[in-house]
Amino acid sequence: MKRKHWTLTPWFLIFGLAMLIMSGFMYAYSKQLFAVELGISLAAFAVVMAVSLGFRRDIRRVVRTTADKISGFDAEWLDKYKYPVAVTDSEGGIVWCNSRFRKTVCGGRSPEGDSINAYMPGHSVNDLADGEGADTAVDGREFTVYCVTVNGGIVCHFIENTYYKAALREYHAGIPCVALITFDNAEDFFTDSDESYTSVAILVEAQLQKWAADYRALYKRISNNRYMIIFREADIDKMAAQKFPVLKEVRSITANRHTATISAGLCRGCKTVKDSELGARKALEMALGRGGDQIAVLKDNSYEFFGGTAAAAEKVSKVRMRVIANALSRAVSDSDKVFIMGHRFSDLDCVGAAIGLQCIMEKSFHRFSRVVINKDTSMAGQLIDYTNERLESNIFITPEEAIHGLTSKTLLIIVDTHIETSLESASLYKKCRRVVVIDHHRKAVNHIDDALVFCHEPSASSASEMCSEIISYLDDKPLGYVQADALLSGIMLDTKNFVLKTGVRTFEAAAYLRRKGANTLTVKEMFSGSIETYREKVDIVVRSREHRGCAVSSSEHVSGDIRLAAAQAADEMLTLSGISASFVIFKDNNRINISARSYGRVNVQIIMERLGGGGHQTMAATQLSGVDMKQAEQMLIEAIDAALDENKDETGKEQQHEGNLIAGR
Repeated sequence: MKRKHWTLTPWFLIFGLAMLIMSGFMYAYSKQLFAVELGISLAAFAVVMAVSLGFRRDIRRVVRTTADKISGFDAEWLDKYKYPVAVTDSEGGIVWCNSRFRKTVCGGRSPEGDSINAYMPGHSVNDLADGEGADTAVDGREFTVYCVTVNGGIVCHFIENTYYKAALREYHAGIPCVALITFDNAEDFFTDSDESYTSVAILVEAQLQKWAADYRALYKRISNNRYMIIFREADIDKMAAQKFPVLKEVRSITANRHTATISAGLCRGCKTVKDSELGARKALEMALGRGGDQIAVLKDNSYEFFGGTAAAAEKVSKVRMRVIANALSRAVSDSDKVFIMGHRFSDLDCVGAAIGLQCIMEKSFHRFSRVVINKDTSMAGQLIDYTNERLESNIFITPEEAIHGLTSKTLLIIVDTHIETSLESASLYKKCRRVVVIDHHRKAVNHIDDALVFCHEPSASSASEMCSEIISYLDDKPLGYVQADALLSGIMLDTKNFVLKTGVRTFEAAAYLRRKGANTLTVKEMFSGSIETYREKVDIVVRSREHRGCAVSSSEHVSGDIRLAAAQAADEMLTLSGISASFVIFKDNNRINISARSYGRVNVQIIMERLGGGGHQTMAATQLSGVDMKQAEQMLIEAIDAALDENKDETGKEQQHEGNLIAGR
């Protein structure tokens, strides 16, 4: 009602003003007409003012009448309350308020006729009626509003708590947040000279001290290449908004073609320093498991990652693998059966690693051992056929057969994946009490966390390389040429014939397998495909298009093995000039799949994680549901743009500093 009044009154005033202006112009032509029009204009103004005052009196009368009809509140007592109170009708229009409401909430203005929702932004009085209350703010003051229904209306109590909410925000802003930092690749600088390592370590520590000083945080060196900084909770938001520039600053430190990197784990939202430190340990482990050169922030059991542009540094020491081999030996000795399982749509690396371990489990430890696999969906069909032809017994069983033969002492070894949703059979994993994980992919948030042994090495080229090292520390006499061929095929697949992620240990593993009888010509034959698959691969490559240095293609029709064709096409597209990463979109099993490859300049894992997938820096994938091919391509383009824009400045600065010597800085 009041709103209608203030909507119409300006129009009356405008018409009256227009009449006055017109009468002014008439004065030059005829004084008699000017006097007539001036009189009419003044009379019109008088009528407008009289109607307006009368309308306002009618509003007050109607509001008072409405307030009288609402029973269940005592205006005399409510007016004595020391906090704001307002009474509304059933539609939320204010019919009465006490003096405190008029002074505190309305700034001295009479609000009768207004909607109470205007004083509760984002809330509706009908939704809050008889509820738990809601927080709101008016002109810089904060209130908690409680609405109670009475007969014919609603009584709204505004409890001011500006001071307490400000104190609460200050408390949360000052909560300690522990950051644990490690110098990732310190070993790279040991190989040069002690002087070089010392110079780099000093520069890295200086950057960390500057980081702490910028936020007036507590800095502490807790051991060699390991540091701790305690920040305020409020400072973490500022760092996150800037994408933690300390990562880029440390990467600017180079010596003898090596670039320094750090990893850090931060834990937010903990009430005590001890809890925050324990969470920071978990976050740091996650950051290192994803390849290092990044910061993992843990809050409410969810992670947020920053950085991760540099490739994982190869670990020269094999001590950890020897420890893993001993732990695996004890776990197998306490078991009666051993099942080895990989991921869905298994490839040569997954199956090759499983075949190598199966031989040792059965012939060295004398345990019943089988490889759990779905042959119909496996992309390593030629390796499976090759193994079946040359071994005396069939070592492959289906997931259903494995579940049927499961016992309480059965050991399940998972290779080439560490994510439950990617397993060949999640049911087998859930029913097996004893689990070992061996994987080289960067650690995902939803990783398997109940394993007896969790062997995770993101710097390794493949699961087959890791299994070859583990087998070399066990009784490896039974390992024959068939198993050696299988393991070598896995290494060659994931390294693209020793091109990607190939380190010293990769060649050592290949040499070890060669001594065990592996034949490179035989392994090469396992990569051959059918003519239909080759045609599909060529068609995908021909239809590819370039986007910001990335080749993107799609396949809507299937002729041959589409998964194998997509993977081979993605590899082939990397050989095109000016291409740093390749993506192939295809449809299989009523889902959109994206296969991604790169030579390391573009981290395809980060791009696939934006679409709900994952993998490795040079090899990743994802699956999308509820979208068509065109939508999937648009989502991929947006993910590529976001990832490249985020790391554009960092990549440029890394290339600028590459090759610089510390002595010349």
